[in-house]
Amino acid sequence: MTIIIASVPAGHVYVRRLAHPAGDDVVRLSDPPPPEASTVEQWWPPVMLSPGWVTDNADRFDVFHIQFGFDACSADDLRRLVGELRAAAKPLVYTVHDLRNPHQPDRALHDEALDVLIPAADALITLTPGAADEIHRRWGRDAQVLPHPHVVDEPWLHHPRPEREERVVGLHLKSLRANMNPLPVLGILAGLVAERPGMKLMVDVHTDVVTPGMRNYDEHVASLLHGGRMAGRFDVHVHDYYTDDELYDYFQRLDLSVLPYRFGTHSGWLEACYDLGTRVLAPDVGYYADQKPGVLTYHVDGETPDAADIASALDVVLTTAEPWRADPGTRLRERTELAEAHRRLYLELLGRR
Repeated sequence: MTIIIASVPAGHVYVRRLAHPAGDDVVRLSDPPPPEASTVEQWWPPVMLSPGWVTDNADRFDVFHIQFGFDACSADDLRRLVGELRAAAKPLVYTVHDLRNPHQPDRALHDEALDVLIPAADALITLTPGAADEIHRRWGRDAQVLPHPHVVDEPWLHHPRPEREERVVGLHLKSLRANMNPLPVLGILAGLVAERPGMKLMVDVHTDVVTPGMRNYDEHVASLLHGGRMAGRFDVHVHDYYTDDELYDYFQRLDLSVLPYRFGTHSGWLEACYDLGTRVLAPDVGYYADQKPGVLTYHVDGETPDAADIASALDVVLTTAEPWRADPGTRLRERTELAEAHRRLYLELLGRR
């Protein structure tokens, strides 16, 4: 039988990697493109979450599976969605990617959403044992742990890393989303890297952060980056959002990618680094360290990163020759196992119905 999934979203790289590499009978509906969506993000905001979509399209799908994308939905919006699913007798699966939304400075809205979705879901999935434990503590629900699939595809999974004599540490400020706290990390890194011959610091930032008049312009950050570059403390690269190929090339120009997060849960960035052989230094918040063995971590006390932890991580990068990289064959087997696990879950839910 063909199992048709209304996936929210379907076009995101995580969800695309849930498809069986050899193909199977699970079909995910394409994201209905909203009129205001850009070419790059045709799934945002998800039309399937709109009032009436489930009722109007109930004959087109078997299971409704929410991954993410409900940032703008209120708890009442989600209760209405659950009501439509119940009325149509459609099972709800929710994969809990974020126990704290990285885009929202106040956690209240996301907590309210979780208080609707997690109790209402017919089945829960999450990516790490730590997240599953938190879900059980907070809601008394069991979540199946299915790890994050590979992000990078061929030919990049086999792409050789460039040879270089110096070790490059990268800190990417992106567009300064809500969960980022890069300046304390940057100050520590600049001092520690300067003390280590054979190591350099590369700072990347999106154009909108350092350009007056743009949405995310931050005068203080722009001034600090300019001053640090002029003083020779670090290199600064200003650019727009990378394409996938540009991002993967960027990762392979780094030996260590430092995540300057004050809160969060899981990271696709971390998974892409693992695919390409770039070590990751992550804060001890959320469950980044649960995602893959060998993730380096630093303690964060409020807004203050632990400098000794960061120094230890830099020393590991300087002294360890052993690569930290996914085996492409293992990644393919993981993806096959993930696809089969999702199919079994969907069939079980449909059997209950």
